[in-house]
Amino acid sequence: MRRGVLTAGTWCVDLNKSIPVWPDEDTMTTITLVDRQGGGSGCNMAIDLKRLDPALPVETMGLIGDDGDGRFLLAECDRYGIGRAGLALSAEGMTPSTDCFNSKASGRRTHFYAPGVAALMSPDHFDFAGAVARLLHLGLPGAHKTMDAPWGEDSTGWANVLRKAKAAGLQTNLELVTTAREEVARFGHSCLPFLDSIVVNDYEIGCVAGVETREAGRASPARIAEALRKVMAMGPLERAVAHFPEGAIAAVRGGDIFALGSVALPAEAVAGVNGAGDAFAAGVLYGWHESLALEPSLALGHACAAASMREVSTTQGVAPVAQCLALAERYGFRPRPL
Repeated sequence: MRRGVLTAGTWCVDLNKSIPVWPDEDTMTTITLVDRQGGGSGCNMAIDLKRLDPALPVETMGLIGDDGDGRFLLAECDRYGIGRAGLALSAEGMTPSTDCFNSKASGRRTHFYAPGVAALMSPDHFDFAGAVARLLHLGLPGAHKTMDAPWGEDSTGWANVLRKAKAAGLQTNLELVTTAREEVARFGHSCLPFLDSIVVNDYEIGCVAGVETREAGRASPARIAEALRKVMAMGPLERAVAHFPEGAIAAVRGGDIFALGSVALPAEAVAGVNGAGDAFAAGVLYGWHESLALEPSLALGHACAAASMREVSTTQGVAPVAQCLALAERYGFRPRPL
């Protein structure tokens, strides 16, 4: 049986910055903490999985700049034992970077993204001929100019990469990025024919389904379940999962719906939420890889997200599986959303 996870797509450098409150324009606020880490879907998933289980084979693909930030990311791969033969270097631009501002007052985050060579990444950078992993985790549509455009017979480069991965025997999962509703829907519809799984937030699943999943600024579990059912009917998905602050809801082929509340982590234990969605997805995908039932996989996803939120960085709060589950047991889970 094939084993391991191949993460592919966005690799960037995150500068995670904590601020007391988001300022008005033409005013100033104080940055109280700066933390430099790897970021992006390819990086975060790879490091999260290695922090959950160092023995799990993890390799990655993507495009970064041949510069100091690129060398920093290569060193991160080596530090965690992530196979990086598919992580290409380009001298045509800078490594992508993101300034991530975490507001202590609101608990919300704001990203400023400089794409650099991410705009040049294309399906030609993804070769699965020698891949031995079982799962492919791919993202982020909307952050890569060439990949976001049509490629060959496919409506986006993302669909082309997923098509190639399926032909090479990989099971596939997609991560989206919260952007304009019509763009999230376009990318989702492009990729759905080639997906086994999708793990996204409630807004993103609503965009793909054409369902408004929020009422008065809060997630509506009933509408999220409706959106999940609609997305499952659009393609060959085996499972679809949507997470939100209060919990997560999942649908599986055949129509069953599962729901589980998130870990009741107290506000004083939260340092930042940047990377929590990636951590949740890592826990769910690890459970899938290890053949866990869906509910224990959701529980591990929530536990991993809670562990992540203890640090301002995207990945440094994630701990081995047993420690994440112990944290969840300590604080307990919120009520089931459905």
